[in-house]
Amino acid sequence: MISLCQQLIITIGDSVRISIFGLGYVGCVSLGCLAELGHEVIGVDVSGFKVDLINDGKPTIVEKDIDKLIADHSAAGNIRASLDSSLSVDQTDVSIICVGTPSSEDGSLNLDFLYHCAAQIGKALRSKAGFHTIAIRSTVMPGTNRRVSQILADASGKTANEDFGVVSNPEFLREGSAVKDYFNPPVTVLGSESQRALNIMKEIYKDIKADVAETEVGVAEIIKYVNNSYHALKVTFANEVGNVCKKLKIDSHKVMDVFCMDRQLNISDYYFKPGFAYGGSCLPKDLGALVNLSESKELQAYVLSSVHPSNEYQKQIALSLIIEKSVGKNIGLVGISFKQGTDDLRYSPMVDLLQELHQQGYQVRVYDENVSLSLLIGANREYIQSYIPYLSDMLVDSLQDVFTQSDTIVISQKSPLLISLVDQHSDKKILDLVRIDSRTSNGNYVGLCW
Repeated sequence: MISLCQQLIITIGDSVRISIFGLGYVGCVSLGCLAELGHEVIGVDVSGFKVDLINDGKPTIVEKDIDKLIADHSAAGNIRASLDSSLSVDQTDVSIICVGTPSSEDGSLNLDFLYHCAAQIGKALRSKAGFHTIAIRSTVMPGTNRRVSQILADASGKTANEDFGVVSNPEFLREGSAVKDYFNPPVTVLGSESQRALNIMKEIYKDIKADVAETEVGVAEIIKYVNNSYHALKVTFANEVGNVCKKLKIDSHKVMDVFCMDRQLNISDYYFKPGFAYGGSCLPKDLGALVNLSESKELQAYVLSSVHPSNEYQKQIALSLIIEKSVGKNIGLVGISFKQGTDDLRYSPMVDLLQELHQQGYQVRVYDENVSLSLLIGANREYIQSYIPYLSDMLVDSLQDVFTQSDTIVISQKSPLLISLVDQHSDKKILDLVRIDSRTSNGNYVGLCW
């Protein structure tokens, strides 16, 4: 029997006593891997069959290497399983929730098991002395951490972030390589309002060689959905490329091999910054050509053909934001070319915004350090004369001028002078399409996607 004194100790720098709720796929893998990391682990489940399997030294799932981990650490006394949630919480310092979150008929997650589990842990905490950490590894939607904290507080009568802390700690395990993935994650994500709980979780994972992303709770809760949606996009994108290549008798695997060699743009963080729409003469033209090629070969490129409509929708979101948030009819645009560092206005999404605002009666002022009518030549000049002949009446000479002459400022390009001007003009409404710094929507500042 563990003494009260022993129960109050969390040995940072040594093993941590952990209870794992749910002995399904994630829970069983966590049980074996955490024991391998040197921790004392108790598995908790409502299924007596699963509990008996663990106590007999057998895993509850079929997965490479997990059978040996469970057998070895069961024999060594590092892992055991129980039906008793109260005793398991009482004898550990950290509880990790790994219960299932199945889909409901409407596609939403059913979190009943998770909330029931939180209530059980909360009841067990009523009589437990000392700080307790609860980590959510189950796949959940944003807002779950807050709800679990409230359930724990209500059930225990204790105070969140004082008597206990809840950490969102999503897992990134793939079936077939889950044990390998556990010890070699791309990143360890931890989100909590309790620094004490975060420190304890970092101690648990200290021997795993991966960067730790200590982030906001909401970020930790949504990241797995973003990851897996992108993975699904990658599979579908590659398949659509493959379908076109096969019709053209081109080796699609060689194409994607070359594609993946580009680590500057293709396989990188470039372009992965939420903001305004893309434009220019290359992306729209080449995307349209590939979609057209697919259609000419009687193929449905669902992903590729949806990119342009999504980009147009982003323009509508920006326009709606400007109309909703602008103060009066005097609007200043900072940046109008399709990309910073160029004077090319062709296929610029900012030109589309300018035209819409002009048609709706807004008085627009424009500043772009690279756009000067005296320097515009060739196709660019012809484009202006054909589509935006009124641009010359809108251009101002400096950033200061566009702030002075406008009530609402729309920013589509960054500049070293912008941040100080934004701070100086607290009377102006600032609508930021590119995120000039780390600020978030608040007061007179509104970000497009943040």
